[in-house]
Amino acid sequence: MRLFTRPLACRELVELVTDYFEGKLSRSDRRRFDRHIGGCDQCTVYLEQMRLVIDATGQLSEDDLEPEARAELLEAFRGWRESRI
Repeated sequence: MRLFTRPLACRELVELVTDYFEGKLSRSDRRRFDRHIGGCDQCTVYLEQMRLVIDATGQLSEDDLEPEARAELLEAFRGWRESRI
């Protein structure tokens, strides 16, 4: 067991938010995540916004999207992913 773990930066929290919602964070990362949320108002707001988005989009199906909107979203995500590689 580590006695000291490096604090989580805001950018790291954003990268971990999906795993947080899916319950896939390690115990150590979950503790760091929770500790950061406890002291960062901006990330707390971000986390709540993501909860609202998940709640709202969880009610949509692929058939609810117009074909043009679906194509635009897929292209945007491809571009985002490629920029991170």
